[in-house]
Amino acid sequence: MPSFIPNFIDEAIAPVKGFGVTFMEMFRKVDTVMYPEDKRPTAPRFHGHHQLNRWPDGLEKCIGCELCAWACPADAIYVEGRDNTPEERYSPGERYGHVYQINYLRCILCGMCIEACPTRALTMTNEYEIADDSREKLIWTKEQLLVPLLETMEAPPHPMRLGNDEKDYYRLGGAGVSPTGRGPGMAGPGGPTGPAMPATATSARVPGEEEVKPGAEQVTYSGQEEEL
Repeated sequence: MPSFIPNFIDEAIAPVKGFGVTFMEMFRKVDTVMYPEDKRPTAPRFHGHHQLNRWPDGLEKCIGCELCAWACPADAIYVEGRDNTPEERYSPGERYGHVYQINYLRCILCGMCIEACPTRALTMTNEYEIADDSREKLIWTKEQLLVPLLETMEAPPHPMRLGNDEKDYYRLGGAGVSPTGRGPGMAGPGGPTGPAMPATATSARVPGEEEVKPGAEQVTYSGQEEEL
């Protein structure tokens, strides 16, 4: 048999093999989700819209370093930092985020910004319903991103209540003390969040502070923190 005959047969069957998966999927039942009536839970580490977290005393975790803006590949984040003063303190560090905006017309929800944040001030929720018919409404401001105050929190500006300097706050986070969960109305289809863990004053030694570094806390999908 001439050698070109097997090659001819293989070339004739190749397109059929290529469409094999397509033909199989054509006869399978389509899994249709009746959204928005039926909202299925998202994956535990789903990347939804962002949130700015607070410490348990109400101070903001954002220190206005702008690392999130530098890390954003879509140039979707704008941060303007200002210095804290003894009379007006908004965060434990030297600076705080005076202006914070995320442009969701550009944001690709990649999560690189939260990886760059040294204080875990910026995290991502499971909420994905951020579509709108207004371009202006898709530029979220600090007021929209900041977690609402809990009953046990004090509205800034106010002095540091959990320690003498920012290092005490970072030791709290590294030892597993949770700042805040997501605020009311910010829990997405992935499920509600649990209550925030209470914090203690840092004048005493915090267990495990020798093993942790500032900003070394790990954030779970619910917006709360846990020990590494």
